[in-house]
Amino acid sequence: MPVPKRKTSKAKTRSRRAAAWKLGTPARSLCPRCGSAKLPHVVCRACGWYGGRQAIEVG
Repeated sequence: MPVPKRKTSKAKTRSRRAAAWKLGTPARSLCPRCGSAKLPHVVCRACGWYGGRQAIEVG
């Protein structure tokens, strides 16, 4: 059987393995108060509400 002539470098090995770590698109949910798209478990940027109460003031 054929054998590699040279050792594969760390950079080559790691760049090949890094291809499997691509990030997907983040999940989206709708704000129950204003209906705008937001990240789950995060304060709504449009109205400032989270968990049934106003968390931040939005101007």
